[in-house]
Amino acid sequence: MACQSVVAVMDEQALLGLNPNADARYRQRAMAYFEQLKESQDAWEVCAEALAKGIYNDDHVKFFCFQVLEHQIKFRHAGLSAVQQQLIRETLMKWLQCQLMNTQPEKPFIRNKAAQVFALTFIMEYLTLWPKFFFDILSLVGLNPHGVDIYLRTLMAIDAEVVDRDILHSPETRRNTLIKDTMREQCIPNLVESWFQILQTYQQSHPELTCQCLEVVGAYVSWIDLNLIANDRFVNLLLSQMSVEELREEACDCLYEIINKGMDPVDKTKLVESLCQVLQSVGFFNVEQEEDVDFLAKFSRLVNGMGQSLVLSWTKLAKTGNVKATAETLQAMEAKVPLLLQLLVHEDDDISANIIGFCYEYLHVLKQLPQLTDQQKTNIEAIMLAVMKKLTYDDEYNFENEGEDEAMFVEYRKQLKMLLDRLAQVSPELLLEAVRRVFTNTMQNWQTAPFMEVEVAIRLLYMLGEALPASHGAHFSGDTAKASALQDMMRTLVSCGVSSYQHTSVALEFFETVVRYDKFFIVEPQHIPSVLMAFLDQRGLRHNSPKVRSRVAYLFSRFIKTLCVSSNRCVDF
Repeated sequence: MACQSVVAVMDEQALLGLNPNADARYRQRAMAYFEQLKESQDAWEVCAEALAKGIYNDDHVKFFCFQVLEHQIKFRHAGLSAVQQQLIRETLMKWLQCQLMNTQPEKPFIRNKAAQVFALTFIMEYLTLWPKFFFDILSLVGLNPHGVDIYLRTLMAIDAEVVDRDILHSPETRRNTLIKDTMREQCIPNLVESWFQILQTYQQSHPELTCQCLEVVGAYVSWIDLNLIANDRFVNLLLSQMSVEELREEACDCLYEIINKGMDPVDKTKLVESLCQVLQSVGFFNVEQEEDVDFLAKFSRLVNGMGQSLVLSWTKLAKTGNVKATAETLQAMEAKVPLLLQLLVHEDDDISANIIGFCYEYLHVLKQLPQLTDQQKTNIEAIMLAVMKKLTYDDEYNFENEGEDEAMFVEYRKQLKMLLDRLAQVSPELLLEAVRRVFTNTMQNWQTAPFMEVEVAIRLLYMLGEALPASHGAHFSGDTAKASALQDMMRTLVSCGVSSYQHTSVALEFFETVVRYDKFFIVEPQHIPSVLMAFLDQRGLRHNSPKVRSRVAYLFSRFIKTLCVSSNRCVDF
């Protein structure tokens, strides 16, 4: 039961309009009453009294009272008397005390609004009127679960207000910096200790509170002293929570934020390696045995963060000329490649997409090395095969009615294309040979191969045009090995009959690739008639799919224009 006492004088008729089901007349009266309370010098105090004494049980009225209080703090705080400012502080603490005694917590939307009001009061008063803000709250709530919940929500609301990274060079930025500096000096160690106690106390009895606390740690670690968190006591607790099903996703996110924190490159490498050793020892690197894709998506993001941190450390160390530390960091990075590959080829695209950043940056490191080892070449080939596999459509892709899932896959494919382009920069010969092998094998059996294998084989040939760029599309001159390989593949494409494959994705990819490599027909013009036939018959302009017909019409005009320009005359047909 809520704390109750003397009834505050509020307009009960107006309060009826707060109910979502109230008629328009009552709703209008409620809005007018809200404006009246906001603008009055002291009428809002009835809302403070109602909250402090727990007078109303109606959730909408409670929320309304917090809204009125929020307005006073946010827009009129400087004009309030010292007594009124004290009233706000007392109201919040009395309301919080009521929460400790209630058998049931308030609804989440009320707790969130209360946390916002606590946070606004903190921002206005911490540096001047209420320096003991956190100590007062912690001494009141102790380890009461209802109180801890409000405390954690308030911390997140403060983070949203004080550490808003989108606000640049404004008075708020200077104020926020001063608040953070003062917190670091006065209370952060105490807050961190409270987080440790909460994580330790509630990990079994109240997993939802533990997850909230992990979120707080992850939010604050970016601007507090990392040594308060990145120590054996705290990290071991976080790692233990990686093994608790209800906690491990939030624990993953928290560890990710710790890893992302800027620090000395040698120390960062040691931190990453110590985390990896523990995670590997308890079986987290056995990705294929894990069935929870939501957790694996978080874990993939964590591994990506660790990998990118190692790349950053390597880059910094390479510039300093610290040969030993640079070599050790590269070794640590390459030890993660088998795990990277497991995540990259995972059938769930979200899990795969989360590791692409590390993969891309690892390839950038290899590009900078004077010479590649056999193992590094093996890694490059493995990444190539993984990218080729993941470029492939799955059975569920709806080509006729593309929705959100299809749009997400298209975006994912763009990320994979960036990897393919980076692979071409690191080792163009390996990429060309790998694509040639896949393309040739698929074209030899296109009649019996699934459409997705045929489509991706042609797609890879198409992608080579950007991955291995040539001036003005002159792919068939210059580098003999490249020109010969591309010419062989194009000859196979236009002569093997794959243009007859009965799937829209294959038909479209065929014509897109023909137009991309239109210079091929200058080298081997004997193939022009058969390709023109493909454009004009049921494979192209007379295809039963409107989508194919529309795109082919555009591609055909481009193709004809190119032929006319390159031969200085239009082709007779």
